[in-house]
Amino acid sequence: MPHTTIRVPGDLDPRLIDGFERIGQEFDLPGPFPEAALAEAARMAAGPLSPREDRTDLPLVTIDPPGSLDLDQAMHLERRPDGYRVWYAIADVGAFVRPGGAIDAEARRRGETIYMPGGRVPLHPTILSEGAASLLPGETRPAALWRVDLDEEGGIAGVDVTRALVRSRERLDHDYAQAAVDTGTAHGTLRLLPVIGELRLALERERGGVTLPIPEQEIVPGADGHQVEYRTPLPVEAWNAQISLLTGMAAATLMLDAEIGVLRVLPPASQQRIERVRRVAAALGVPWPTGAGYGEVVHALDPKLPAHAAFLHESTVLLRGAGYTAFDGAPPSLAVHAAVGGPYAHVTAPLRRLADRYATEVCLAVAAGEPVPDPVHDALAGLPEAMAVTGRRANAVERACVDLVEAFVLRRRIGHDFDAVVIDAHEHDGGGQVQLAEPAVIAHCAGDRLPLGEQVRVRLAKADPATREVRFTLA
Repeated sequence: MPHTTIRVPGDLDPRLIDGFERIGQEFDLPGPFPEAALAEAARMAAGPLSPREDRTDLPLVTIDPPGSLDLDQAMHLERRPDGYRVWYAIADVGAFVRPGGAIDAEARRRGETIYMPGGRVPLHPTILSEGAASLLPGETRPAALWRVDLDEEGGIAGVDVTRALVRSRERLDHDYAQAAVDTGTAHGTLRLLPVIGELRLALERERGGVTLPIPEQEIVPGADGHQVEYRTPLPVEAWNAQISLLTGMAAATLMLDAEIGVLRVLPPASQQRIERVRRVAAALGVPWPTGAGYGEVVHALDPKLPAHAAFLHESTVLLRGAGYTAFDGAPPSLAVHAAVGGPYAHVTAPLRRLADRYATEVCLAVAAGEPVPDPVHDALAGLPEAMAVTGRRANAVERACVDLVEAFVLRRRIGHDFDAVVIDAHEHDGGGQVQLAEPAVIAHCAGDRLPLGEQVRVRLAKADPATREVRFTLA
């Protein structure tokens, strides 16, 4: 299920910092790591690297948001005579985390890194996640090195994964990578990334996969201290994501063929939900050609258009219910992710997600023709519930942070009128949700029969940072 994210590129007002700290307390987020976990992390970080294939010759690069230090992935793309080759190095967290040890126990409790504006609650001690295990440029690091061969159309032609030593050459951010592509100065991996990315996006559309073009919210300096604006993701972010999705699909196939592993799954939407979304599209004037799937419709939308924004918000009902499933033996009855359009596994973010480390260990064993290690095998069955619990907490924290920021930037504008678009109309109470053009806020609006997908004038009735509540009425 897509969820709102908010980016904070600069310094924060102390009052917002206090608010985020209260959110951490409210959701009982983990505090400092236990001394045993920190001591174990320090020993593992200082220890010698285990023997493995040396692939420091690969000119890998990372592409992440500015300032990122927990670098899970590095890539190198190259041409083959009959297609392409993707080298994708994933941080080998298993090289530093001893099964049953103190770090492992704490990681199981945390489940995933929780990102908050101005800080994070990491899955692993930062001496590992931002140091010894991170694929920082110029540093030799252990990695799970994927080699995925593609044909001329971008389809998978061959897959392998091994443990190796790698060394990233550069840490790039999205703006730099996009500028290099746009100005024609990209070379090597950056020159091929849009080529392979577009091929994979085309295949995603053919599979019926869905990538929602939902803008992020971003805190920026304003006349009144802070403002919230919409930020539309760059094309390079979509191409980058396709490399990750490609690897996750390859991993899922390996595990399904071996009849052991853990998948990320999403059931297909019910016909009832599909028909409801079709009715919304018709009401909003969003084209839905005969025979086209939901993914094809979404790929043609522009979230800047009011009707399209409303449809995107309403149609996320089709993407609810994602989770994990573990199996040992026959593949599970549900083995696909409907938004991906095929089998899929989380393996590309082990510094930030617990399940990725275990799925990676399964894939490494399968690719090497070896049994899955007993500690990994024994942990698989409990992963889906553990990830569900921690995932719900992370989503709730993220939503609370967005609500706080929205209430804070609007707190002095109670009684003011704004232009907005109705993106959700509730049948039971006549109210709904509106999306403001400026500032970039989505909030509840009271009213009778709000016109879905239409522009309206709304008045701010409440903006309380203490309760994180924002409410509008029709003006």
